[in-house]
Amino acid sequence: MIRLQKLTLIRGTKPLLEAADLTLNPGEKVGLIGANGSGKSSLFALLRGELHADAGDLDFPARWRIAYVAQETPALERCALDYAIDGDTTLRRLEQELAAAEVAHDGHRIGELHAALSDADAYTVRSRAEQLLAGLGFAREQLARPVASFSGGWRMRLNLAQALMCPSDLLLLDEPTNHLDLDAILWLEDWLKRYAGTLIIISHDRDFLDGVVNVIAHIDQKKLVRYGGNYSAFEQQRAIHLALSQAAYEKQARERAHLQSFIDRFKAKATKAKQAQSRMKMLAKMEDLAPIHAAAAFSFEFREPERAPNPLLVLEEVTAGYLLPSPAGRGAGGEGTTVSRPQSPLPHPNPLPAGEGAKPILSHINLTLQAGQRIGLLGVNGAGKSTLIKTLVGELPPLSGTVTLGKGLAIGYFAQHQVEMLRHDQSPLWHLQKLAPSAREQDLRNFLGGFNFAGDMATAVIAPFSGGEKARLALALIVWQRPNLLLLDEPTNHLDLETREALTVALAQFEGTLVLVSHDRHLLRATTDEFLIVADGGLKPFDGDLDDYRDWLFKTKLAKPEAPASPPEAKPEPTRESGDRKEQKRQEAEARQRLSARRKPFEARIKRLEELMDRLNTRKSALDAQLADAAIYADAHKEALKQALFEQAQTTKELEDLEAEWLEQQAALEALG
Repeated sequence: MIRLQKLTLIRGTKPLLEAADLTLNPGEKVGLIGANGSGKSSLFALLRGELHADAGDLDFPARWRIAYVAQETPALERCALDYAIDGDTTLRRLEQELAAAEVAHDGHRIGELHAALSDADAYTVRSRAEQLLAGLGFAREQLARPVASFSGGWRMRLNLAQALMCPSDLLLLDEPTNHLDLDAILWLEDWLKRYAGTLIIISHDRDFLDGVVNVIAHIDQKKLVRYGGNYSAFEQQRAIHLALSQAAYEKQARERAHLQSFIDRFKAKATKAKQAQSRMKMLAKMEDLAPIHAAAAFSFEFREPERAPNPLLVLEEVTAGYLLPSPAGRGAGGEGTTVSRPQSPLPHPNPLPAGEGAKPILSHINLTLQAGQRIGLLGVNGAGKSTLIKTLVGELPPLSGTVTLGKGLAIGYFAQHQVEMLRHDQSPLWHLQKLAPSAREQDLRNFLGGFNFAGDMATAVIAPFSGGEKARLALALIVWQRPNLLLLDEPTNHLDLETREALTVALAQFEGTLVLVSHDRHLLRATTDEFLIVADGGLKPFDGDLDDYRDWLFKTKLAKPEAPASPPEAKPEPTRESGDRKEQKRQEAEARQRLSARRKPFEARIKRLEELMDRLNTRKSALDAQLADAAIYADAHKEALKQALFEQAQTTKELEDLEAEWLEQQAALEALG
């Protein structure tokens, strides 16, 4: 059991926790959440013994083995497989002791160590490490490569592999999905569900939290508040708690004002002096309740596009990839490649010839982007998703094929490393003025204020801004341009949960065309209607939703290796009956595909309706709690009461409309069979 009692934690001059209490039971899977800078990582350092509490107590069993992900990876020549196995420090220690015993010819000790190694599963460790690294996205040929040859993101995966290889009673994971693609996240989620110890995760990925944790620990106003259930359950409980807390705070404020008014009026009068003194004592003893600022949550929306060409962009037999440097240089353009380019804010460069000196990544791409399409791109890291996005936006010239841009196309592009592409020595206002040099400064300031860059923050250099603030600025610059086609490549990498939710809502209401690459499943589910998969050097539709994609992954790429089968017996010659059976199976498969294609639009709409109903039900619960408080019916709160009643009626009406449509869609889906 982990128990925090009256714990205070201060970093520098900033108190992070003050007299905080929390109890976590063995085997619980806990999501640790809170605003950026609230102390989540510092609490992890406290659990690891790297920090000490300034007051209070932190207790958990001294014998517990703690595993966590190292933040630094030395540039070692050690191969990736051995580096991952190094995470099992007990195993490595036993191996060293065995080597020493063999040198000393200590037969008794050698026998003991072989038994200990067997207990530590030493004889299956390589196969276990190979499976683990495969789940995290490493190809078999990469396992023998030195650690130093991997990029920073892949080294962090190796550090994660070490933490998972380490036998542990407490596993601490700080943003484990940051450097993973969707495939690896799904594998990790499955692995963590089967983890037997106590797990504490810091994450901004709500679907990941929903799939893994059964407890939420929320750092709120320097306290730790425990909620049972996953992140979605926490959101519902938190909404009700906020409504009740706000009502309690407002009630106390009214009582304080009344007492203070009595004191101010009668403290100088001899006849009332005793009563005034009594009320002063009441006021001094009254417990302070912190005001709730739930209404200040960040939100924004995309402005309506000025034009809506249809189609927006067409790719015909395009080969996408990179042109390798050549000593002799290479000119743009080539035989067999054409591009039709009406005037565009981001014109595509001329295509380049595929062949010697070119590195094709994707070939035979045929894609037409229609007005209003909402596409999610699936595929493993390195499959070519970013290459496709860069080709669509014009950052990479097509190696061959035809690209046609619609007249009036306006692209909003968020690259994977968009934050690094900002000028860190300049301000948010400077960035916006570069886009709109003729706009009034006050209009630009007002716009930036809507993205929480108000006052001096609008003119401050962005270098000290957090990653989330810089990502928010990048989004603001896209919104200003009023795009009709959004190409977003991992836009949530630096965003906290609140800003991710604001982006999700804004994209769900976006009236243009969307192509999205993201490992955030909540964002993909809420904002896209169809999926394309980038795999095997090509692009094709994926017939299904994210749950189907997960099932497909665990049946193919992430399938556990089967035990070797016995040698096959000689197969009989195929008969006419077996040929008929194959044809029957083919026809049945085609019929299933046709039925699935007809069902897909209904299923996508039903999912969207269920998400909308969930949000409205959460809001309705908060309103019901607010109206359940008797204080709101006082004369002084007539306006608040009127507004709450109006919102409740409106929310109820919207829910009824959505439920009616949900029933219609379900009936239509059932009619298809």
